[in-house]
Amino acid sequence: MDLGLAGRRALVTGAGKGIGRSTVLALQAAGAHVVAVSRTRADLDSLVSECPGVEPVCVDLADWEATERALSNVGPVDLLVNNAGVALLQPFLEITKEACDTSFNVNLRAVIQVSQIVAKGMIARGVPGAIVNVSSQASQRALTNHSVYCSTKGALDMLTKMMALELGPHKIRVNAVNPTVVMTPMGRTNWSDPHKAKVMLDRIPLGKFAEVEDVVDTILFLLSNRSGMTTGCALPVDGGFLAT
Repeated sequence: MDLGLAGRRALVTGAGKGIGRSTVLALQAAGAHVVAVSRTRADLDSLVSECPGVEPVCVDLADWEATERALSNVGPVDLLVNNAGVALLQPFLEITKEACDTSFNVNLRAVIQVSQIVAKGMIARGVPGAIVNVSSQASQRALTNHSVYCSTKGALDMLTKMMALELGPHKIRVNAVNPTVVMTPMGRTNWSDPHKAKVMLDRIPLGKFAEVEDVVDTILFLLSNRSGMTTGCALPVDGGFLAT
């Protein structure tokens, strides 16, 4: 299926590893030119080595001023994937200010800032665009020790709706994708305990965690014209977890 992504310019945050890195590779394979944003220079260097033609931008999105400088001259962007995120897990009674600040700065505030920069450019150019925010099933279900993470992702889902409402008149679509546990290297490490994994898998009707490709394929669909009438949605990629 031709997704109509060839020749378009995409920006992906959190591009160094996992879902973000795979999204960059898939977008370039679909013919898009990709700007890859990560805070880790070594990850960007290896990505460019693996995928020549990718344009790397190294910046910590938790730093508002540094992000403004890094992206102020990024050039025209047609597609945006807000994938960068952190998961700092603490019991509710032990939540720290640092965990709150870092989580909200990266998982929510950076999405606002990067999307403002990109959307203003789209509007100035008078072109349509698409934005996908990578959320989580944790936006809609309470999970032990996930208070801050769940809160940021819940806020991200509502931000997605607000962005869709206000950017829709400019022909900019905004959607979220809400995965279950994804078998990235980090996901495999964090869910390697069979007992821990079984507790979650027992709540997933399909009985398995998501592969990276499951999420990337959904992101590409939401970026493409194949979803041209879809905006403001939070699309689960969860094997049915949210249905239980």
